[in-house]
Amino acid sequence: MRTFIVVLVVVVAAAAVAFYALHSGLYDVSALRPHSRMFVRMAHIAADNSVRRQAKQITVPPLGSTAQLANGFLHFHEMCVVCHGAPGIMRSEIGEGLYPPPPDLKEAIADWTPAELYWIIKTGFKDTGMPAFGPTHSDQDLWAMTAFALRLPNMTPSQYDSLRVLAGLPKPGEHEDDDHGDGGHGEHE
Repeated sequence: MRTFIVVLVVVVAAAAVAFYALHSGLYDVSALRPHSRMFVRMAHIAADNSVRRQAKQITVPPLGSTAQLANGFLHFHEMCVVCHGAPGIMRSEIGEGLYPPPPDLKEAIADWTPAELYWIIKTGFKDTGMPAFGPTHSDQDLWAMTAFALRLPNMTPSQYDSLRVLAGLPKPGEHEDDDHGDGGHGEHE
């Protein structure tokens, strides 16, 4: 009984401190100040377990056709490179300013199954800057993005650039309608 009372007092005290920190403005929400290691660890555990649980019921269709990969590349290049970068392309200033920082997908993708990666792309991640693409994209497009993302860990910069050329996209720093570049606000390579 004594242990229960001690635990209860500690929990109530921690809740009071947390309540004070949140309501007084003491808790710093700046993207320039990292979370505590304990908070980061707890958030990673919660995220990993949530993704794995939510993705259990997802049936993965056949992935990797040329048309599907081309579709996935176009979506990835348009929407994901700005935060995550790509082989041979650094993330943009927007991606550099996010906290937590967007993961390097060449490394992070190995942690997820295709169903889990699809779920992340479809539903996003709260409080990370990762949007939910499910409301704006068809399942076909979401699976194409998943199929393409699964190829990133083994993709070289020249392979990525070849896909860009095949898709008819401009090289970094140039626009199709502007022969003078973008004034330094394009992709960083």
